[in-house]
Amino acid sequence: MTTITAPSPATGTASALRRLYLVRFAFALVWALVMFTTAHRIGPLAVALLVLYPLFDVGAAVFDARTSRATGSPALLYVNIAVSLVTAAGVAVACASGIPAVLRVWGAWAVVAGLVQLIVGVTRRGLGGQWPMIISGGISVLAGASFVASAGAAHPTLVNAAGYAVSGGVFFLLSALRLGRAGRAG
Repeated sequence: MTTITAPSPATGTASALRRLYLVRFAFALVWALVMFTTAHRIGPLAVALLVLYPLFDVGAAVFDARTSRATGSPALLYVNIAVSLVTAAGVAVACASGIPAVLRVWGAWAVVAGLVQLIVGVTRRGLGGQWPMIISGGISVLAGASFVASAGAAHPTLVNAAGYAVSGGVFFLLSALRLGRAGRAG
């Protein structure tokens, strides 16, 4: 008689997170490429992109929270969802005031989201593949502070926001690759 062993909740979570991280990587790259074309002024495309990014983060965090129920409490992900929703609204309002206002909102979001990402990554170390997320969370906090500081520059631009998305995307890709390796080893 053959017994079939169901995958553990951690294995299923790791697999789902790997897929999510790959999607987040692709989204970040495409978003950044389009954002680079409009980073020097706030037009309708820039507004749409700037609001879309935190909304995409909301969708990803909802998926992550649903996936993570089996391996622990996703409470911090719910915090991230709320912060990203507030950010989307804040960015929409800030766009009417110009790039410095957008950089301040974006920077505050990067700091808070980075702290959440850092804490979530630390609490998931048992899944494997979380070190890039931990490092990314720390970098996000520093980048957020730099966005706020750059809002006072003579000619502020959103180019750094696009670069921030690319670097975040690379960390999602690294996490996906590490989760894939951890899944094959387990």
